[in-house]
Amino acid sequence: MPSPTGSVPGGDFVVTTDGLTRTYNGVNAVDNVSMRVPAGGIYGFLGPNGAGKSTTMKLLLGLTRPTSGTMSVLGHPVSPRSPLPAGAIGSLIEGPSYYPRLTGPENLAMVADYLSLPRVRVQHALATVALTGQEEKLVKDYSLGMKQRLGLAMALLADPPLMLLDEPTNGLDPAGRVQAVGGLVQEGVTVIVSSHILSEIEQMADVVGIICAGSLRYQGPLSGLQDEGVIDFTVSDPAGAAALFDEQRIAHRVRG
Repeated sequence: MPSPTGSVPGGDFVVTTDGLTRTYNGVNAVDNVSMRVPAGGIYGFLGPNGAGKSTTMKLLLGLTRPTSGTMSVLGHPVSPRSPLPAGAIGSLIEGPSYYPRLTGPENLAMVADYLSLPRVRVQHALATVALTGQEEKLVKDYSLGMKQRLGLAMALLADPPLMLLDEPTNGLDPAGRVQAVGGLVQEGVTVIVSSHILSEIEQMADVVGIICAGSLRYQGPLSGLQDEGVIDFTVSDPAGAAALFDEQRIAHRVRG
């Protein structure tokens, strides 16, 4: 099995964690995770629901405190006493937050005002996520996919160097999934995007981290999954896991 740490080439990282652990009621939701996210492009954070993806992102954002371990984001050690400034990271975690009785531009304008950003960025953000032409529609009348796009627009409004997107393509049609995230990547921007769908990550990311039961099982190039070996999973429902792998056309073997 490939080593989960130190396998990403190069030393220019925008996110590093060492031994990052978050425990709830005696269970490690994030278990000794050491991430290395290279600068630029998309880092695919892959794992089943409940694997620890959202908790890891909340730790990086300072929304929850680690039980142990250290984090560095954008070259700055992150802790409750030294959080990153507002707008340094664009994020979409566990769905977008918005005022349903306001329009999309009005919601974005409120975020722009809070971050002391020029409102000219509102139209740019709407165009980037393909929400132009919907300026008069209230968000309560948006489809699920439109709400996800609005959340993406909020995340990129400050033009941050780092974006953390947790399952951002829920509600988007297959054709729009990769386009929605890929359109956010510009020169110098790093995007960490989580998903439980391997085929989706394959189309977006060159570097991946695979997490299961809170533990980072693999980290490195996608090609390494084929070139370097296999990943062992311990699951409570082998038949269900096998069916999922079959659905995704992933070669596998069940051992008793």
